[in-house]
Amino acid sequence: MMPRGRNDAGFSLIEALVALAVLAIATVGLVGAMEQHIDSTRAMERRSAAMWVAENRMAELGIGAPGGERVTMLDTNWQVRTARSATDDPEIAKVRVAVFEEGAKSPTATLDGFLDQPRPEEPRR
Repeated sequence: MMPRGRNDAGFSLIEALVALAVLAIATVGLVGAMEQHIDSTRAMERRSAAMWVAENRMAELGIGAPGGERVTMLDTNWQVRTARSATDDPEIAKVRVAVFEEGAKSPTATLDGFLDQPRPEEPRR
């Protein structure tokens, strides 16, 4: 006959609580890492969309098409600012396109490029 006593098969309550505490701490760290990853992915999506807006505006300037100062892409309203400056070659202008999220003070993306300067019309004789 076996003596009646404690059965040591299984976990004690303290061991189970310690295991749950370790899992809870690990889960909090994992959730924090996931939030950082999501924020990073959203920021990359915004920068990519802003760069697409800038590239589109540069292409519009290249073909002489009128472009607006406000653009909507990926459910975001963007403000587009264009600045031209002279270069050493009078036939080429440097163009900087800055794209801002609506209400932002600093640009989400900027794009520099070079375009032909419009030639002044020759006087008619």
